[in-house]
Amino acid sequence: MKKDKISSAVIRRLPRYYRHLDELLRAGTVRISSSLLAKSMGLTASQIRQDLSCFGGFGQQGYGYNVERLRAEVADILGMNRDHTMAILGAGNLGRALMENFPFSSNGFRLVAAFDVDPNLVGRELSGTPVYHVDTLEEYLKSSPVSVCVLTVPAGVAEPTARRVARCGVTGIWNFTNVELPQQDMPNVQIEDVHFADSLLTLSYMISEEEP
Repeated sequence: MKKDKISSAVIRRLPRYYRHLDELLRAGTVRISSSLLAKSMGLTASQIRQDLSCFGGFGQQGYGYNVERLRAEVADILGMNRDHTMAILGAGNLGRALMENFPFSSNGFRLVAAFDVDPNLVGRELSGTPVYHVDTLEEYLKSSPVSVCVLTVPAGVAEPTARRVARCGVTGIWNFTNVELPQQDMPNVQIEDVHFADSLLTLSYMISEEEP
């Protein structure tokens, strides 16, 4: 089934399934029914069966799901076994924090390079990742293509930087700049925007509703 026929709501639940199945496997759970899986995730059994049916049948009547096998299937659907390569554009505070703390490899990504303009960073390695000058970006991507670029550059250069990597054949942008990138102008690139403020304001709304 083509990805464009799967609803975004289902796609965004897949990482939750993987994370939860990974926790179950670590806890020693061998198999689990859709009802128990649903209860532990705060979903309904019919929702889980419907979501998974978009990608084929994984459970057995009267047995449920083999946790290890289902986790492997979900990992494959998410593309975690495809050795995606990744570069970070902007090795300042946020970029460095991601390099030092985010488990790229356990999520199926191999961080191969970072780019910046700061002479104090260029030529160094941060957490084992070499930092190059951003002026060499096109040259690097031509000789060493990457799947995804992480944008942690200042907002003022977010769009031109995104266009640069799009022209170099990058297929995905993980965008932390708080700028809405023009997806229609980069149709061959999948853009995933991360807005910390949106999450915080959602929390603000929820706690405000509870206050007298």
